[in-house]
This record gives sequence, C-alpha cells and structure tokens, in this order.
Amino acid sequence: MESPHEHQQALLLSRIIGNIEKLNESIMVMNRNLQEINIQNMNVELVAQMFKNYQSNVLFHLEGIVNSKSATAPAWFDVANFS
Repeated sequence: MESPHEHQQALLLSRIIGNIEKLNESIMVMNRNLQEINIQNMNVELVAQMFKNYQSNVLFHLEGIVNSKSATAPAWFDVANFS
C-alpha cells in the first residue's frame, strides 16, 4: 500500500517539474527578446559612432576655416562652441 507521503511528494514533484518547464520557456522567450534588443542596440551604436565621426570631421574643417589666412571668421563665430 502506498503511503500518503509518497503520493504528496509525487504531486509536489510534478508541480515542481511543471513550474520548471514554464520557467525554461519564459527564459527562452526572454533570451530571444534580448537578442533582438542587442541587434537594435548595435544599430544605435553604429549611428552614434557615425554621428561622432561626422562631428569630429565638422570640427576639424571648422577649425581649418578659422585658422586659414584666406578666410576670416565673423566675430560671432567661435569654434569652441562646437566642441
């Protein structure tokens, strides 16, 4: 004859197994979502790097214009405002 404790333990074990399966499914969904977020973050990082390079190129050329002997900058223009 089966003891009531064994039956209770079997029920608890089956509940634990079911909960672990649900947890694994949730973690797999979360991992997929994190992968998608990482891909989007790579795109954002690329755009940020492109903007940073663009900004440094603009500053380089503005400083060249200001330092050029052939060009005179207006009084209101100051390269320091752009850095």
